[in-house]
Formats: sequence, C-alpha cells, structure tokens
Amino acid sequence: MALGGFRAGLAISASIAAIAFPQGAAHADTLQEALTDAYLNNPTLEAARAQLRAADENVPIEKSAGLPSVDGTATVTEFLKQNSTSFFAPARALVAGVDLGVPIYSGGAVKNSIRAAEERVQAGRADLRATESAIFSRVVAAYMDVLRGQALVALSSNQVDVLSVNVQATSDRFEIGDLTRTDVAQSQARLAVAQGDFRTSQANLIAARENYIALVGDAPNDLAPPPPLPGLPGDVETAVDVALEHNPDLIAAQERAAAAGYDINVAGSGRLPRVSIFAGYDYQNFLGSIPDGFEDPQDPTSPRIPSDQTATAASAGVSLRLPIFQGGRTAALQRQAQARASAALETVIATERDVIAQVRSAWSSWQASLAIIESSQSAVAAAELSLEGVRAENSIGNRTILDVLNAEQELLQSRVQLVTARRNAYVAGFSLLAAMGRAEARDLGLGDEGVLYDPVANYDRVRGNIWDWSRDPDPVTKSPRTVEVPAPTAQIPESADSGE
Repeated sequence: MALGGFRAGLAISASIAAIAFPQGAAHADTLQEALTDAYLNNPTLEAARAQLRAADENVPIEKSAGLPSVDGTATVTEFLKQNSTSFFAPARALVAGVDLGVPIYSGGAVKNSIRAAEERVQAGRADLRATESAIFSRVVAAYMDVLRGQALVALSSNQVDVLSVNVQATSDRFEIGDLTRTDVAQSQARLAVAQGDFRTSQANLIAARENYIALVGDAPNDLAPPPPLPGLPGDVETAVDVALEHNPDLIAAQERAAAAGYDINVAGSGRLPRVSIFAGYDYQNFLGSIPDGFEDPQDPTSPRIPSDQTATAASAGVSLRLPIFQGGRTAALQRQAQARASAALETVIATERDVIAQVRSAWSSWQASLAIIESSQSAVAAAELSLEGVRAENSIGNRTILDVLNAEQELLQSRVQLVTARRNAYVAGFSLLAAMGRAEARDLGLGDEGVLYDPVANYDRVRGNIWDWSRDPDPVTKSPRTVEVPAPTAQIPESADSGE
C-alpha cells in the first residue's frame, strides 16, 4: 500500500525502532511472534469470530422464508364413546398427511430481509477487523510497556548503585572531617528515594508482564526491539483520508445504516398481498374397526362383505392473503424502522467524527513523542556532561554534595523521559495505523505465517445450506488458560540495558 510520505514515515519509524531499546540476545521473542500468539490465542478475538459466525447464519435464516416447506402429520385416535346419532362409527382411526407450501410473493419482505442480513454480515466482518486491530494495539502497548519497564528497572537499579557509592564516599569524607553530617544525610535521603523508585519500577514491570500474559497467553521472555512500523503517512490529511476509507468501525456503521434501510422495506411489506401455492395428500386407515357390511343393506340376512378400511385424498391450490385493516400495526412498524434507520445514519456521522479525532490525536501524539525523543537525547547528553563537570568541581571543593546529587537526579530524569518517549512514539504510531485501518493481520505480515482466519469461508459454507439436520460440533474453548503460566518477576534479561 503506497501512502503519501511513505518513505519519510518509514524512515522515521525505523529511527524510532533503532533508538528505542538496545539490541537483545541472539534469540529473543519478537513483536510479530507476540502478535501471532495473540491472533491465535486471545479469547476476545475468538469470541468476535464466533459472533461473526452467528451473524452469518442470519442469511440462510432469512432465505428460508422464501423456500418451500413440507410438513408431515400423523394422528392415531381411539374413539372411547361414539356419538349416538352417528351412523358411521369406527372404533379407531389413523390419519396421516403431507402438506407442501411454496411462497410466490411476499411483498418484498424476503428479498429485503436477505439483503439486510447480508449487510449485517459485512458489518460483522468490519467489527471483527476492529476487534483484531484493538487487540493488536493493546499487544503492542503491552510489549512496549515490558521493554520500558525493563529499561526503567535497569535505570533505577543503576541509580541505587551510584547513590550507594555516593553514601559510602560521603561517609568516608565525613569521618575525616571533609564533609558535614548534612552532606551525609542528603546522600542517604537520595538513596532511600532511589530505593523506593526501584521497588516501584519493579512492581510496574511485573504489572506490565501480567498484562502481556493476559493478552498474548504466554509470558514475555527476552523481548527483541520492535521492527519499523510500515505505512506511516507523511501528513495528517493523508492519514484522515485513508481512515475515512478503511477504518473498520466506520465501515461497520455504514453497513448497519444500509441494513436499516432495507428494514424499512421489510416493515412496509406488511401492507402488500401474500401469494403462495399449496398441495396436500391425506391418508386414513380405520384399522379394521369398521364392521363388515351386508351385500343387500335392506336384507340383514344377506351375505356380509368386507368394509373398506382406508381412504385417500389429495388437494392443490393457490392462496392469496390481502391485508385490509391491521389496526395501524404495519404503519407503526415502518415508522419504527425509519426511526432506527435515522439513528443508524446519525451513528455513521458520529463514528466518522470519532475516527477523524482519533487519527488527528494519534498523529499529534506521534509527532510530539518524536520531538520529545530528540529533546530528551539532547537533555541526556547535556546532563551527562553536567554531571561529569559537577563531580570534578566537587573534588576540588567548588561544588557541594547536593549539587552532585541534583546532577545525578537530572540525568536519571532525562533518561527516564527518553525511554518513555520512545515507548510513546511507537505506541502512538501503531495507534495511528489502527485508526487508519492499517493495523490488522494482513498489514502486519501475519499472513506469511499461514495463520489468517478467513471470515468468508464460514459464510460460503452456510449460506446455501438448506438441510434441517445439519449441525456443527459442540463448541469448545479454543483459547488456552494462563493459570499455569508462572507468575512474572521483576528480573530483567542480561541483554536489557538502561540505554546509558
């Protein structure tokens, strides 16, 4: 897919990936592996696929109203007491029949119901795309949160080590009278704060890993740096244009509005005539309960002859039903359908507004994060130089211990801001792609893994199935449970680095 500014966007995203986090070990879990695992194992995504399969069935359900129907009936009756005035009094009877009905004209109800169902299938497919995109966005955020958490734990651990050395050095200089107790207290206070920050970063890393497990279904191991994001636009106008054409939420709203338009015609068909043809065949058997008759009914002494115990009949015809007055029901149903269609049309506009706002917001966040990365890199370089100078000046007595502590804190804050900005830039870039409708399995190369779910296959399988006894296997859970996944810790891989 070629987008305006594709090359520039790809170059920027490549630079993000390159500076976001240092290279890991020779083999590490990749973002594409995480996305593939989520695609195969996430229960929310599996549920969305099942909901689409349920929507597929509405098409054959609506089609069935326009197809012939055949009914068979059978009744066995035992007459316990006969009517005293009846001259034909069998003791029992078996009655069986077959009736065929073929609808010919239904005022367009069947045709429009099928069209509405097909539109809702299209809306369901767009909903599935939206769910897929939302899950991928959460996986990317969780992946980057784990990487950020590891980097912040490493930074916090390093800060504790540095401040521990400072406390020891300050205490030694206090022992020889070079520094005051205030200097020692200041160093100890900063160390205590750093230790608290270290514990907080460890807790945040564990939480990030738990969120990753919930989405992906497995624990994150040594995560590799993320790859460049494909197809980032060169300007916000291009992003909005692509989103208005491809955003799945907007497509779903448009399809539902189209379906609601067909519903108006379905409701109005209640005023129109119904025409059908019918045929029936009936069979009666009195099961030997009719007594034999006389050869001469006027002569009781004449020989008896067997009575006929069976009878058959067949019929066929055309049925016309013409509504004359229904108490305003049809008009009310049509007005109701019109109101719902109006609501659906307004929902399209509301969704379009949301999509535009999402794209512009994501674009702004992405651009802001890129600018923060650039400024944070400058801040880190300046803070490193400042700390080196302050330490040198402190050694000759021109700077206090507090100046050194402040310089160390500023360097830490700059590094934390840089790590966070790198995470935010990648997540914002992916969110922008998601809002544009470009963050789904095919866009991310999951098709190369041969794991793509085909929503059309089930629709093609069921749309023409008119056999009443067809049945799918009983449903079973496909997504694995995570109770057996060991609880994550705050340990970080040796390959993870603070980016110093």
